[in-house]
Amino acid sequence: MFVLLVKAMAEVIDFVLLGYLIIIFARALISWVNPDPYNQIVIFLYRVTEPVLRPIRRILPFRNIGVDLSPIIVGFVIILLRILLEWCKQWAIYNLY
Repeated sequence: MFVLLVKAMAEVIDFVLLGYLIIIFARALISWVNPDPYNQIVIFLYRVTEPVLRPIRRILPFRNIGVDLSPIIVGFVIILLRILLEWCKQWAIYNLY
């Protein structure tokens, strides 16, 4: 029973991480153009991603290069977390049978 719970939780977390990765990608794409700051979609993207991207920006040593690398770093971390979750799901399947 515990194995099924681990697999189910891993699936849910994987789904949430994939959705957040898509939102970060959309924010990066929007940043290349001059979006309307009062657009509801732009406001949503900034409010959802800024709490995660802001601390990464503070840590990065090269802020003045003109390119924001924080979405790339956060995307890389999300991909690593999804790989770890895939291992958890495989472990759950292996221990189920």
